[in-house]
Amino acid sequence: MFARDIGIDLGTANVLIHVKGKGIVLNEPSVVAIDRNTGKVLAVGEEARRMVGRTPGNIVAIRPLKDGVIADFDVTEAMLKHFINKLNVKGFLSKPRILICCPTNITKVEQKAIKEAAEKSGGKKVYLEEEPKVAAIGAGMDIFQPSGNMVVDIGGGTTDIAVLSMGDIVTASSIKMAGDRFDNEILNYIKRHYKLLIGERTAEDIKIKVATVFPGARNEEIDIRGRDMVSGLPRTVTVRSEEIEKALRESVSVIVQASKGVLERTPPELSADIIDRGVILTGGGALLHGIDTLLSEELRVPVLIAENPMDCVAIGTGIMLDSMDKLPRRSFG
Repeated sequence: MFARDIGIDLGTANVLIHVKGKGIVLNEPSVVAIDRNTGKVLAVGEEARRMVGRTPGNIVAIRPLKDGVIADFDVTEAMLKHFINKLNVKGFLSKPRILICCPTNITKVEQKAIKEAAEKSGGKKVYLEEEPKVAAIGAGMDIFQPSGNMVVDIGGGTTDIAVLSMGDIVTASSIKMAGDRFDNEILNYIKRHYKLLIGERTAEDIKIKVATVFPGARNEEIDIRGRDMVSGLPRTVTVRSEEIEKALRESVSVIVQASKGVLERTPPELSADIIDRGVILTGGGALLHGIDTLLSEELRVPVLIAENPMDCVAIGTGIMLDSMDKLPRRSFG
């Protein structure tokens, strides 16, 4: 029994794993629950996510990745080990080759940390690839031709924006403004405006169910429950789409400005291609209501959402694994 090659989208919010020949076999939140007294891992993934904000003092639910990079090395290693063991991809005597995606502007030290975590969790050889490039391949773009393709990958911790041609990145930018920050803005808005404390899970619910980032594009409301900051008792309030649009306006404008910046640094020939082909949105943030309309208005080019935006990076790792032996050797070490 030989080990199978695996591709990992090691995201701030979710980890997706693609096994060669099988497709995406795992999609779980990047959360680990740990007993603070013993240091023992109690739960990983979905099971641990359900514990966020709902645990007794000795149990903490940790998200080991922050802004697309490893914030807690040991916990990341434990999480990867758990997921890889769960898949049973190790061979009798061999270990799998692993392809992992990372944001474009991480440092050599951060690259090394990601690589080491993967090696310790059971990888034989670990390759790193830049996230927007893999996302573009997963979204079905042919980036190996001499023409410009632009991708905006809005994840949990980072937004990666890149223009690609001839199989490589021409101009790129990576900003720490993405899904988690949106949740935070919503949480703070409810706190300021309604004097109500809510948790991350509730903030994410609001983002999915009623939020929009294009004024007037959505008109929905949701009842949310939280703790009143004045009385300390539970209370319910109704939140509307237009309020959330105002709450997110500033954060989203950062993504718009970064996208403009990348386009401004792009050679004119490639810019012309982007007008024809449009910009592809990938990552969970692509599902944020109105983001495509807003970017299209601001950048003055067509903006399309990829078919399965959440899975693009994982699908891309699968495509790259198939041509792994043809890839230039770019394992950092």
